[in-house]
Amino acid sequence: MLKKLSVVMLGLTAVVFCGCRTERLTSAPGRIKNPVMHKNTDESLVKPYILPDVLLSRTGKKIENAFDWVHIRRPELLELYKKEMYGYLPLRPDRTEYEIISVKDDALNNTAVRKEIKLTFSMNGKKHSFVMLLYIPKNAVAPVPVFVGLNFKGNHTVTPEKDVLMTGRNVDGKLIEKRRSRHIKRFYIEETVKRGFATATVCYHDVYPDNKDENSWRKSVYNLFYADESNEKFHTHASAISAWAWGMSRMLDCLEGEKMIDCSNAFVHGLSRLGKAALWAGANDTRFKLVISNESGCCGAALARRDFGETLEIITHYFPHWFVSSFKKYVHRENELPFDQHCLAALIAPRYLAIGSAEEDLHADPKGEFLSGAHAGRVYKLFGVETYNENTPHPVGSHITGAVSYHIRSGVHDQNLADWEHYWKIADKIRK
Repeated sequence: MLKKLSVVMLGLTAVVFCGCRTERLTSAPGRIKNPVMHKNTDESLVKPYILPDVLLSRTGKKIENAFDWVHIRRPELLELYKKEMYGYLPLRPDRTEYEIISVKDDALNNTAVRKEIKLTFSMNGKKHSFVMLLYIPKNAVAPVPVFVGLNFKGNHTVTPEKDVLMTGRNVDGKLIEKRRSRHIKRFYIEETVKRGFATATVCYHDVYPDNKDENSWRKSVYNLFYADESNEKFHTHASAISAWAWGMSRMLDCLEGEKMIDCSNAFVHGLSRLGKAALWAGANDTRFKLVISNESGCCGAALARRDFGETLEIITHYFPHWFVSSFKKYVHRENELPFDQHCLAALIAPRYLAIGSAEEDLHADPKGEFLSGAHAGRVYKLFGVETYNENTPHPVGSHITGAVSYHIRSGVHDQNLADWEHYWKIADKIRK
């Protein structure tokens, strides 16, 4: 008898019949109906595919050492991702200001120092700002490593403290009090601090509103730079994912001024779409020593050529603003992509990469995420670093540690304690 799973994700309702080929995707209630699209959730129906050679340059040069990777293939792949998928990150603005809005010396039951810092960027006579929530272990005697990540619903949703400012505006511009502390179990801030780590977060809507309206970018950081462009031109070279990646780098800029933060041990993390952004941030900003992709799925850690779970057709239909407009040309033509997501994973080398999956999150293709890390290992070997391979066992509940780590837990699409236990373990290993 087939097992029926009901999964709610990304604003859609998906009904998965394990062992069946098709999964019916429709619009959420009250929205205009979109064409029905299907996706494969049966591993036996994955067709043979050939991945692009991560160590073969566009000119046909075989990359055989770390020097050629750093100076030839890596910049080539970065440019391809910018041109064909994520677009270009915003520039550094002419002026950046940091304003400490509040400091609480006895936060989290007197275990942390809490700061709320407003980052304001000025360019071309315009300003854009967002507020970063920062917790630092109170009894730290030396600078501590820091986790850097964006949140979905506002800073006030990831902390148990009721006096944190509400951030993150909906598309209608409202801040919602009832969301306070809703996502504390996605961040585990109290436990992170107890383990001797600082943690910093910003709501991703405040960097680029997650709205596929073609005008949404005008409320984002991009408006500082491209205000005079048409919507059509803007979407040819920029995206929400690049804006979110940029935002995490600007958070790190600010943290470099905090004397109790060890920014040489900065760990960028994200769940789902923010896992995609974390990977892209880590690819562009080598200051991040550990890059954490938690169930980032399609266009994150999962291989597109497997045609399993979410597809390019689905993701570009519902979230076109996450990518440059030309990316749609690869829908149903995944084999023509000049890269696959093992190439994105490889851009982190030789730094630490942690990939996390969930057993029931077929939408994100756990096996495809696992395989990305395995195939990226060829690049790590150029630096003398051994990683796991595609034949390494990865049963549910297992943890593969190393420069490229992987774990898969039971459950659905989320970020919870089981995930954080793995990430804290890797972070402890790095800081020793």
